[in-house]
Amino acid sequence: MKKYFISFLLLGMVLNTTAQTIDLRRKIEVSGTAELEVTPDIIYIGISLREYMDGKKKMEIEELERQLQTAVIKAGIPKENFTINNISAYNYTWDRKKNPDFLASKQYRIKVTDLNKWNQILNSVNSRGVQYSNIDGYDHSRIEEYKRDLKIKALKNAREKAVYLAEAIGEKVGFALEINETGNEYYPQPMLRTNMLLKTDAAIETEPMPDIDFKKIKLQALIRAVFELK
Repeated sequence: MKKYFISFLLLGMVLNTTAQTIDLRRKIEVSGTAELEVTPDIIYIGISLREYMDGKKKMEIEELERQLQTAVIKAGIPKENFTINNISAYNYTWDRKKNPDFLASKQYRIKVTDLNKWNQILNSVNSRGVQYSNIDGYDHSRIEEYKRDLKIKALKNAREKAVYLAEAIGEKVGFALEINETGNEYYPQPMLRTNMLLKTDAAIETEPMPDIDFKKIKLQALIRAVFELK
Protein backbone atom coordinates (compact mmCIF):
# COMPACT_ATOMS: atom_id res chain seq x y z
CA MET A 1 0.00 0.00 0.00
CA LYS A 2 2.82 2.30 0.90
CA LYS A 3 4.43 1.51 -2.45
CA TYR A 4 1.26 2.55 -4.37
CA PHE A 5 0.98 5.72 -2.31
CA ILE A 6 4.50 6.78 -3.21
CA SER A 7 3.82 6.08 -6.92
CA PHE A 8 0.65 8.22 -6.88
CA LEU A 9 2.54 10.97 -5.06
CA LEU A 10 5.32 10.98 -7.68
CA LEU A 11 2.77 10.99 -10.52
CA GLY A 12 0.99 13.95 -8.94
CA MET A 13 4.23 15.87 -8.66
CA VAL A 14 5.02 15.22 -12.35
CA LEU A 15 1.56 16.34 -13.46
CA ASN A 16 1.78 19.45 -11.29
CA THR A 17 5.21 20.37 -12.71
CA THR A 18 3.97 19.85 -16.29
CA ALA A 19 0.93 22.04 -15.66
CA GLN A 20 3.16 24.79 -14.35
CA THR A 21 5.33 24.81 -17.51
CA ILE A 22 2.45 25.02 -19.98
CA ASP A 23 1.55 28.61 -20.85
CA LEU A 24 -2.19 28.65 -21.40
CA ARG A 25 -2.40 32.38 -22.07
CA ARG A 26 -3.82 33.41 -25.43
CA LYS A 27 -1.35 35.53 -27.32
CA ILE A 28 -0.42 37.04 -30.65
CA GLU A 29 3.07 37.23 -32.15
CA VAL A 30 3.96 39.96 -34.66
CA SER A 31 6.97 41.75 -36.09
CA GLY A 32 7.46 45.47 -36.58
CA THR A 33 9.86 47.30 -38.88
CA ALA A 34 11.18 50.82 -39.34
CA GLU A 35 13.59 52.26 -41.90
CA LEU A 36 15.47 55.52 -42.35
CA GLU A 37 17.93 56.99 -44.84
CA VAL A 38 20.38 59.69 -43.74
CA THR A 39 22.99 61.70 -45.59
CA PRO A 40 26.48 61.07 -44.13
CA ASP A 41 28.15 63.94 -42.32
CA ILE A 42 31.46 62.15 -41.64
CA ILE A 43 33.72 61.27 -44.56
CA TYR A 44 36.94 59.23 -44.42
CA ILE A 45 39.34 60.16 -47.19
CA GLY A 46 42.43 58.23 -48.21
CA ILE A 47 45.48 59.81 -49.83
CA SER A 48 48.71 58.23 -51.02
CA LEU A 49 51.89 60.30 -51.26
CA ARG A 50 54.89 59.12 -53.27
CA GLU A 51 58.35 60.46 -53.83
CA TYR A 52 59.15 61.71 -57.31
CA MET A 53 62.15 62.95 -59.28
CA ASP A 54 62.30 66.64 -60.10
CA GLY A 55 65.11 66.55 -62.61
CA LYS A 56 68.00 65.02 -60.69
CA LYS A 57 66.55 66.00 -57.34
CA LYS A 58 64.27 63.64 -55.47
CA MET A 59 61.27 65.07 -53.64
CA GLU A 60 61.53 63.13 -50.37
CA ILE A 61 58.51 61.56 -48.67
CA GLU A 62 59.31 63.56 -45.51
CA GLU A 63 58.77 66.85 -47.37
CA LEU A 64 55.52 65.68 -48.93
CA GLU A 65 54.29 64.49 -45.53
CA ARG A 66 55.24 67.84 -44.02
CA GLN A 67 53.17 69.62 -46.66
CA LEU A 68 50.19 67.37 -45.97
CA GLN A 69 50.43 67.64 -42.20
CA THR A 70 50.76 71.43 -42.34
CA ALA A 71 47.68 71.62 -44.59
CA VAL A 72 45.71 69.38 -42.22
CA ILE A 73 46.58 71.59 -39.25
CA LYS A 74 45.65 74.77 -41.14
CA ALA A 75 42.31 73.22 -42.10
CA GLY A 76 41.53 72.83 -38.39
CA ILE A 77 41.32 69.03 -38.49
CA PRO A 78 42.05 67.43 -35.08
CA LYS A 79 45.26 65.45 -34.77
CA GLU A 80 43.40 62.20 -34.02
CA ASN A 81 41.57 62.49 -37.36
CA PHE A 82 44.81 62.29 -39.34
CA THR A 83 46.45 58.85 -39.37
CA ILE A 84 48.89 56.77 -41.40
CA ASN A 85 47.34 53.75 -43.10
CA ASN A 86 50.37 52.12 -44.67
CA ILE A 87 54.03 52.67 -45.54
CA SER A 88 55.90 51.36 -48.58
CA ALA A 89 59.53 52.35 -48.20
CA TYR A 90 63.01 50.94 -47.92
CA ASN A 91 65.02 51.28 -44.75
CA TYR A 92 66.16 54.89 -44.71
CA THR A 93 69.82 53.95 -44.25
CA TRP A 94 71.22 50.71 -45.64
CA ASP A 95 68.42 49.80 -48.09
CA ARG A 96 68.25 53.25 -49.62
CA LYS A 97 71.97 53.25 -50.22
CA LYS A 98 71.53 49.90 -51.94
CA ASN A 99 68.80 51.23 -54.26
CA PRO A 100 68.82 55.04 -54.34
CA ASP A 101 66.27 55.12 -57.19
CA PHE A 102 63.56 53.57 -55.02
CA LEU A 103 60.57 55.88 -54.53
CA ALA A 104 58.96 55.55 -51.12
CA SER A 105 55.24 56.06 -50.56
CA LYS A 106 52.86 56.48 -47.63
CA GLN A 107 49.11 56.19 -47.34
CA TYR A 108 47.06 58.35 -44.98
CA ARG A 109 43.48 58.53 -43.77
CA ILE A 110 41.78 61.80 -42.92
CA LYS A 111 38.38 62.21 -41.27
CA VAL A 112 36.54 65.32 -42.44
CA THR A 113 33.07 66.76 -42.02
CA ASP A 114 33.40 69.33 -44.79
CA LEU A 115 34.71 68.44 -48.24
CA ASN A 116 35.75 72.04 -48.80
CA LYS A 117 38.48 71.44 -46.22
CA TRP A 118 39.68 68.51 -48.27
CA ASN A 119 39.94 70.73 -51.36
CA GLN A 120 41.94 73.19 -49.25
CA ILE A 121 44.31 70.40 -48.15
CA LEU A 122 44.92 69.09 -51.67
CA ASN A 123 45.68 72.58 -52.92
CA SER A 124 48.50 72.77 -50.38
CA VAL A 125 50.24 69.54 -51.42
CA ASN A 126 52.40 69.26 -54.54
CA SER A 127 50.16 67.33 -56.93
CA ARG A 128 53.13 65.45 -58.41
CA GLY A 129 53.62 63.77 -55.06
CA VAL A 130 50.02 62.59 -54.81
CA GLN A 131 49.53 59.08 -56.19
CA TYR A 132 45.79 58.98 -55.63
CA SER A 133 43.01 60.23 -53.40
CA ASN A 134 39.75 58.45 -52.73
CA ILE A 135 36.97 58.02 -50.21
CA ASP A 136 37.53 55.12 -47.79
CA GLY A 137 34.13 55.30 -46.11
CA TYR A 138 31.56 57.46 -44.43
CA ASP A 139 29.32 57.61 -41.38
CA HIS A 140 26.94 59.85 -39.46
CA SER A 141 27.63 61.52 -36.12
CA ARG A 142 24.13 60.67 -34.80
CA ILE A 143 23.99 57.10 -36.07
CA GLU A 144 23.40 55.54 -32.62
CA GLU A 145 20.59 57.99 -31.87
CA TYR A 146 18.92 57.14 -35.18
CA LYS A 147 19.24 53.41 -34.53
CA ARG A 148 17.68 53.77 -31.08
CA ASP A 149 14.75 55.79 -32.44
CA LEU A 150 14.20 53.19 -35.17
CA LYS A 151 13.95 50.39 -32.61
CA ILE A 152 11.27 52.34 -30.76
CA LYS A 153 9.36 52.96 -33.98
CA ALA A 154 9.65 49.29 -34.95
CA LEU A 155 8.22 48.22 -31.58
CA LYS A 156 5.34 50.68 -31.90
CA ASN A 157 4.74 49.35 -35.40
CA ALA A 158 4.57 45.82 -33.99
CA ARG A 159 1.96 46.83 -31.41
CA GLU A 160 -0.13 48.67 -34.00
CA LYS A 161 -0.07 45.56 -36.15
CA ALA A 162 -1.09 43.39 -33.21
CA VAL A 163 -3.99 45.73 -32.37
CA TYR A 164 -5.59 45.76 -35.82
CA LEU A 165 -5.12 42.03 -36.29
CA ALA A 166 -6.71 41.32 -32.91
CA GLU A 167 -9.59 43.71 -33.60
CA ALA A 168 -10.30 41.82 -36.83
CA ILE A 169 -11.37 38.84 -34.72
CA GLY A 170 -12.97 40.82 -31.90
CA GLU A 171 -10.03 40.59 -29.49
CA LYS A 172 -8.05 43.17 -27.55
CA VAL A 173 -4.28 43.38 -27.05
CA GLY A 174 -2.88 43.32 -23.52
CA PHE A 175 0.62 43.50 -22.09
CA ALA A 176 3.75 42.57 -24.02
CA LEU A 177 5.01 39.11 -23.06
CA GLU A 178 8.19 39.10 -25.17
CA ILE A 179 10.21 41.71 -27.08
CA ASN A 180 13.14 40.64 -29.22
CA GLU A 181 15.44 42.41 -31.67
CA THR A 182 15.64 40.17 -34.72
CA GLY A 183 17.40 42.48 -37.13
CA ASN A 184 18.88 45.94 -36.71
CA GLU A 185 20.96 46.62 -39.76
CA TYR A 186 23.23 49.41 -40.94
CA TYR A 187 23.74 49.62 -44.69
CA PRO A 188 26.32 52.19 -45.86
CA GLN A 189 25.31 52.55 -49.49
CA PRO A 190 28.06 52.73 -52.15
CA MET A 191 29.13 56.11 -53.48
CA LEU A 192 28.40 57.10 -57.05
CA ARG A 193 31.80 58.69 -57.66
CA THR A 194 34.52 57.84 -55.19
CA ASN A 195 37.75 58.85 -56.91
CA MET A 196 38.95 62.42 -56.68
CA LEU A 197 40.71 63.20 -59.93
CA LEU A 198 44.18 64.61 -59.52
CA LYS A 199 45.23 67.59 -61.64
CA THR A 200 48.38 69.50 -62.40
CA ASP A 201 49.27 72.45 -60.18
CA ALA A 202 47.91 74.92 -62.73
CA ALA A 203 44.67 73.03 -63.12
CA ILE A 204 44.13 72.88 -59.35
CA GLU A 205 44.33 76.67 -59.15
CA THR A 206 41.83 77.32 -61.94
CA GLU A 207 39.43 74.35 -61.87
CA PRO A 208 37.17 73.30 -58.97
CA MET A 209 37.31 69.78 -57.60
CA PRO A 210 34.60 67.51 -59.04
CA ASP A 211 31.41 67.09 -57.06
CA ILE A 212 31.18 63.91 -55.03
CA ASP A 213 27.74 62.34 -54.95
CA PHE A 214 26.79 60.13 -52.01
CA LYS A 215 24.02 57.66 -51.64
CA LYS A 216 22.42 57.84 -48.23
CA ILE A 217 23.07 55.51 -45.31
CA LYS A 218 20.16 53.11 -44.92
CA LEU A 219 19.14 52.04 -41.41
CA GLN A 220 16.63 49.31 -40.64
CA ALA A 221 15.23 47.90 -37.38
CA LEU A 222 13.16 44.72 -36.99
CA ILE A 223 11.46 43.82 -33.69
CA ARG A 224 9.54 40.64 -32.84
CA ALA A 225 6.97 41.01 -30.07
CA VAL A 226 4.44 38.74 -28.35
CA PHE A 227 1.35 40.32 -26.79
CA GLU A 228 -1.30 38.80 -24.56
CA LEU A 229 -4.86 38.67 -25.89
CA LYS A 230 -7.54 39.77 -23.43
